[in-house]
Amino acid sequence: MPLNEAEWFAVTNWLAQYLFLDTDHPRTELLNYGFSEEFVTALPITTVSAENARSLVRAARRNIRQQVELLKVVNHLDQLSTLPEIGTAREFLHRLQEDLEIHARQDTFRTCVLKNGTEAFIDRKELRETLRRFVDDREKFVLAVDGDPGSGRSYTYTFLRHIAQHSGFHPVRVVLSHTSTASQVIRRLAAFLSDPHTGAQPFDPTQLNDLLPAIDDAVHWVIGQATAADEHYWLVLDECDKLDPRSDVWDFIGQLALAIYEHAAVRGDQAPRLVLLGYGRSMYQLPYDLRGSLCWDTARVVERQDLHSFFDQYFHESPPRLTDTAQPEESVIAGLVDEAVDAVLQDSRARDDDGDSYMRKICTAAEKAIRVYQTL
Repeated sequence: MPLNEAEWFAVTNWLAQYLFLDTDHPRTELLNYGFSEEFVTALPITTVSAENARSLVRAARRNIRQQVELLKVVNHLDQLSTLPEIGTAREFLHRLQEDLEIHARQDTFRTCVLKNGTEAFIDRKELRETLRRFVDDREKFVLAVDGDPGSGRSYTYTFLRHIAQHSGFHPVRVVLSHTSTASQVIRRLAAFLSDPHTGAQPFDPTQLNDLLPAIDDAVHWVIGQATAADEHYWLVLDECDKLDPRSDVWDFIGQLALAIYEHAAVRGDQAPRLVLLGYGRSMYQLPYDLRGSLCWDTARVVERQDLHSFFDQYFHESPPRLTDTAQPEESVIAGLVDEAVDAVLQDSRARDDDGDSYMRKICTAAEKAIRVYQTL
């Protein structure tokens, strides 16, 4: 299970206090802890321990293997080892090692049960393969996900977070609404990309008389920040279908996509990518120049066969232990699959009046079935 931002903040503080604070030669110290010379040389090391810690964490978060190596170092810090926080550090390392094991053992694009071993991501075979191509193809940097309401378009973000941990990018999501404005979306994106320790943003579109050029400048600042960052960002705009047809966010989306296109020509894969959830093919058309850079996926409502495939994969990957050595027969797994599918469909129908979408009811019921199975 990946570490969240608060947990990475704790790791950064430990490094600042116990690795960098009293170090006269930080690069030598990092080499002594086993980091490669290439990795250490690329770090922007200063005389300020907090800055060095942030640089180290940013660099290590680029992939899961470096995250594990960093947490191993944290767990070997002498001063931390005598404090109660060492228990938390060990837990962080254990979680990341589990993620690395999954990364090495499984095709992460085909994973059906995500974090904590209980979060269900059902079907979406087309999305999984589209994402695989999207990650690998440097010429593709806009992904649009369409589909009927309640089909799981926004739930795509759950899978993006899973793939991000194993593919070396960070998804940044802004959820849109009927009243969203371009200025609001820009501010939200800028807040994610700005240095949280300064909180400053070098623009304010609302204070300029000519709004459209101001938004264009702000868009290029946002993309410039994302491109220059050590991290690789995916910018996710969710619930695009909730926008007012007259909203200036539609023009903003086009400007954002075009700015990524222009930055990608210079910076290549370091430029961010754009994900539009709930963005239909009949909606505002993106600039013509992007026609070769766009991937589409269409979400659809899960049916019984989709649930059957999901549980069949899950029970084969995590089979029941009948004895210490015996492998379960196919008939046993088939019976478990049928029971789970029936239970999920029955449970989701029983929750018809709770206000959740159909897909959310299905996922909630599937996760409940997984937890029940794990207690057997």
